[in-house]
This record gives sequence, structure tokens and C-alpha cells, in this order.
Amino acid sequence: MIYSRKEISKKYNSTYQLNKALKNKKIFKIQNGIYSDEEFVNPLAVIKKKYPNAIFTMDSAFYYWNLTDVIPDKFCLATKRINSRYKDEDIKQYFIEDELFEFGKTTLNVENVEINIYDKERLLVELVRKKNQIPFDFYKEIISNYRKIVNNLDSFKISEYISYYKNEETLYNRMQSEVY
Repeated sequence: MIYSRKEISKKYNSTYQLNKALKNKKIFKIQNGIYSDEEFVNPLAVIKKKYPNAIFTMDSAFYYWNLTDVIPDKFCLATKRINSRYKDEDIKQYFIEDELFEFGKTTLNVENVEINIYDKERLLVELVRKKNQIPFDFYKEIISNYRKIVNNLDSFKISEYISYYKNEETLYNRMQSEVY
């Protein structure tokens, strides 16, 4: 099990007790503020514990949904704009407007960890929106994989997500020509 600093301090009342447990390998320090009763912990579980409200998006989400075989070099997490900036070097943070943040949020079991992640429909909209910011080959690979699953996508959801953006018609036309 993974513990935050607050949770571990309830289990071990003093610094002395915690240091003794660490020395005796009853508990392990994974990183600042994160402890575990197992020596090796899945990084996804650590991310989930550290940032419980963040949602996996973009490169990470495409990988976890099997839309690409490119393993992301950083965890891509979406947060509300009001959130503070994450200081972890292995995280790429996307600030999302508060009213759009929850749209498409779902959960997915990845390596036995239940993570918050955007659904495939929301990710398709984000992909098309950010086409010019994504390497061409990477974009084409993901679009190609979307074409293979197009019949499993919820068109109503996609239309709803697109409707919240200013360039709704452009996004719709681009999606029609490249995916459908």
C-alpha cells in the first residue's frame, strides 16, 4: 500500500518510529512525501497517490488506450487551470479550463492501477485540436489507429466535446476528413 506523509504519520506517531520502520524495511520511502510497505512500487500508483485529481491525457493516454506503441517519456497529466504547477521532472502538465476539465473523464485499469484518464472521444478532439503541436508521424499513427476503431466511438460525445470550442466547425471538418 502507498501512503502520503499525512497517512504515514498516523501509522508511525514519531519521526523516531518512522526512521526505525524505514531502517528495518517495514516501510520504504519512495520519494518525498510518499511511502510504501513494498520496496518497488508501480510509478502509476505513485502518480495517482500524489496527484489524485489529475487526469491522464495526450501521449500517456494514447499509449494506455493502445492508440500508439510509443512509450511516453513523461507522464502527461491534465489539471485545472487554478492548480499549482507540478515540480516533478517526469510529468508534463496540461492546464485545462475548469468547465472543460471533467468532460470525458473516466477510469482505466493500467498495470493493476485504476487511473483517471480521458476517454477516447475526448482524446480524439484534443488530438485534432493540437495537430500542429504534435510530430507528424506520431499524429498519423494515432489517427490511423482511430480509423480502425471509428465504429466503436460515440459520435454524440465527440460532437458534444467539439461544441465547447470556438473553432467547432474547423475541428468537425478536420475530424470528418481524417478519421471518418
